[in-house]
Amino acid sequence: MDHGGHGMTMDLPPFTLARGLEFGGDPFFLVGCVLALGLYGWGAARLWRRGDAWPVGRLVSFAIGVVTIAIAMCTKLNDYGMVMFSVHMVQHMIISMVSPILLLLGAPVTLTLRALPAAGRGRKGPRELLVMLLHSRYVRIISHPAFTIPLFIASLYALYFTPLFDFLMESKAGHIAMMVHFLAVGLVFFWPIMGVDPGPHRPGYVMRMLELFAGMPFHAFFGIALMMASEPMVGVYEHPPASLGIDALSDQTWAGGIAWAFSEIPSVIVLVALVHQWYKSEQRQARRIDRTADRDGDQELAAYNAYLASLQSRSG
Repeated sequence: MDHGGHGMTMDLPPFTLARGLEFGGDPFFLVGCVLALGLYGWGAARLWRRGDAWPVGRLVSFAIGVVTIAIAMCTKLNDYGMVMFSVHMVQHMIISMVSPILLLLGAPVTLTLRALPAAGRGRKGPRELLVMLLHSRYVRIISHPAFTIPLFIASLYALYFTPLFDFLMESKAGHIAMMVHFLAVGLVFFWPIMGVDPGPHRPGYVMRMLELFAGMPFHAFFGIALMMASEPMVGVYEHPPASLGIDALSDQTWAGGIAWAFSEIPSVIVLVALVHQWYKSEQRQARRIDRTADRDGDQELAAYNAYLASLQSRSG
């Protein structure tokens, strides 16, 4: 059986994790992963060669993020995802929620800005163009929660509950475009929340947490809707190949459970990262106050105490 004109045989044996993790999948993502690792490694090496620090933890985070993309798209999971809704949902959740978080913790934009050389006076090189893009109206719009949260939600409901999903699955280009879209939406959604790389929209930590949790319940509702459905809701998975030995409705129930579970896991990871960033920010602020106090001999504190004493003498 050929699936959707992709030109590959989809009479796959029953799914197992070992079969799913066999090398295969899409060369587009394989090239992209290798290129991303190569460019990031070049940037980090450039900084280290000139004696600048770049945290190894960021490099490891970015590398693991790229590996998660490779696992989702460059293995047989990609083949099984074409005919099994549950496997496709694993791909979707990894690409849109796990990979973006890990990539963003690697601070690729910051690394790029530090690694690229500055152009001469009056000229605009790649670094200057990137800075202009970061400060552009376009980036301000796509990084604002009024845009990112509806986009994050629409990527579930407007895609799976309309004929758009079936249309995209009919061609290899459509499938690639859909998975690139999932990755891009995840990056745009988590970028202002993570706050590692520079950007135009940088709310306080409490607001970031609110932005994070504003989108997550919709993932849970989406998963529950799939689990409670009494018939297959996505046409392309309505008649799975007999060789898989699965029932379309039970596979859809698994897909819903995966979507529900994944709405919680990334939230915890991001929340831990935000609390850690908040703690470090408070510590830096405390050290700045201490240094200021050391320089001026606690004049600010003395002035405040004198103010309190004057209030007390007036009331007396």
